[in-house]
Amino acid sequence: MKTELLKWCIVLAGIGQMFTAIIYPFVRYRVLDWFTDLKNLKPLNEAIAKTYGYYIQGINFSFGLMSVLLVNELLVVSKLSMAIVGFIALYWIGRISFQLKGYSFDEISEKKNFKTGIWGMNLLIVFFTLTYLSLFIHLVIQ
Repeated sequence: MKTELLKWCIVLAGIGQMFTAIIYPFVRYRVLDWFTDLKNLKPLNEAIAKTYGYYIQGINFSFGLMSVLLVNELLVVSKLSMAIVGFIALYWIGRISFQLKGYSFDEISEKKNFKTGIWGMNLLIVFFTLTYLSLFIHLVIQ
């Protein structure tokens, strides 16, 4: 039963990660006005920021795709599954840490439905973190 619940959490986390990757361009363009802000950077810094933005989008989608398509393989105790799951857990732990340390939403929090979106994304990120951390612990205990 515990494994079945974990399996469903992994699949839901996978779908959620793909969702975050898919809506990422909308958030950049419509909510953050990201490309306007990037124009204030030197060309090389602008290119680097865009590259990292696309990496994040690709990584989130890839984590989601692996979680949905390879859920059974992620549940099998092996060095590879522990490494992948541990990496995903650390990735989301890092995301929460950076947000707690330095994200300020004061400038754009007046936009329509922004607070609801922020709460939703934060809940997703916490869910991703708890899911992969739980899976990692489950694999280590096995």
